[in-house]
Amino acid sequence: MASGGCMKVIKYFLFLFNLLFFVLGAVILGFGIWILVDKTSFIAVLHSSSSSLKIGSYILIAVGGFTMIMGFLGCIGAVNEVRCLLGLYFTFLLLILLAQITAGVLIYLHRESLKTEMSGIVHELIVTYNPNDSTNTSTEDTWDYIQGTLQCCGWDSYQNWTENPFVNNQTNYYPCSCVKNANDTKGFCDSPSANLYPVGCMKQVEDWLQGNLGIILGVCVGVGVTELIGLVLSICLCRNIQNEDYTKVPKY
Repeated sequence: MASGGCMKVIKYFLFLFNLLFFVLGAVILGFGIWILVDKTSFIAVLHSSSSSLKIGSYILIAVGGFTMIMGFLGCIGAVNEVRCLLGLYFTFLLLILLAQITAGVLIYLHRESLKTEMSGIVHELIVTYNPNDSTNTSTEDTWDYIQGTLQCCGWDSYQNWTENPFVNNQTNYYPCSCVKNANDTKGFCDSPSANLYPVGCMKQVEDWLQGNLGIILGVCVGVGVTELIGLVLSICLCRNIQNEDYTKVPKY
């Protein structure tokens, strides 16, 4: 059996880890809500064209809420040394860790199909792009914002825009968001191809992901290590609780 001092250290470390999980759950919940309501970034384009992203946002909201509840239960179980709550915490945390590993493996195995789906979504948007259509103004404005901000044109290159009927029927007729130093980024502009952004948005998005890959991997590894430590601490505390006293559980 662990000494009393060691038990206290384990207990309060576990409390801090659960507090961290509660905050992490709130962040995941907020991220899911942001994906669901965002209208001004590349996420909005995918969201409006793919049901998969909408389903993913609901999953994030559910996972975030579940993580917050799990963190709350873990805090109560650690501070009051309630074995059943610690057991539930350990089980839920293990399930979340396994789900994260499974999701990571599936995303890696299906990365090419996800890339193809994203390309199809953007190409469909380019073909149907019509800033004068009142039913699609949010999507059109979002794509104009992306091209203007990332300084890119089309998905592979500006030549993708020749698939759009408005561009195909005109000479030197492209979205204003593709034109370098354009005063207005909405609608179409009369501009030679030499004055367009030469890089497609796919390369810009990939460059952004490559530039932030270290941060993304670091966050994933950090979360995984934190979860493993939480598993170890919870099982150690649970095994060293001798006589469970339910009178210590707060009553509401």
